[in-house]
Amino acid sequence: MQRFAVLLGGVVLAGSALVPVSAEAAARVLGSGYGRICYEAARAGQASAQGLETCNKALAEQELEPADRAATLVNRGILHMYAKQHAQALASYEEALKVDPDLAEAYVNKGIALVNLGRDAEAVAASSRALELSPSRPELAYYTRGVAHEMLGNAKAAYNDYRQAAQLSPEWKEPQTQLQRFSVQPKGRG
Repeated sequence: MQRFAVLLGGVVLAGSALVPVSAEAAARVLGSGYGRICYEAARAGQASAQGLETCNKALAEQELEPADRAATLVNRGILHMYAKQHAQALASYEEALKVDPDLAEAYVNKGIALVNLGRDAEAVAASSRALELSPSRPELAYYTRGVAHEMLGNAKAAYNDYRQAAQLSPEWKEPQTQLQRFSVQPKGRG
């Protein structure tokens, strides 16, 4: 399996793997103002300087409750990922986790960023932590962890995670595509 890079539009492609970069993993910000606009930009997948500027203004100029601050940091990270700025995205997720150490969406997105940075063992840990915290889209964490496991050479764990992602989100075709690459044999054979 080859290393991959992020593309816009919800999935990542290079070689034979796809990795989600989902605006659906955006963290909701209540109320109005720059924080809300930042959330909407992340949800819409707008990888623009204007979207990032809006997030930065929310963080610098608005009095945000801790939950909204953490969510805005996650949303800024998502915009960085859409712009293929994985290190900056990771920094935003880590900053969000300093504000709210139990924010599942921050761990989901951190796992995706880590895979894209080639830090697969850390991606497994981040995705596993996300799953412990019950994210809104657990299939993204399972899928990302599956990719990381596969990159680390752990085919059985990768298969199990892809299968779980497929079961949780049957309409999402990518886990099914990845599962088709595997052949399962009874124990004691091959």
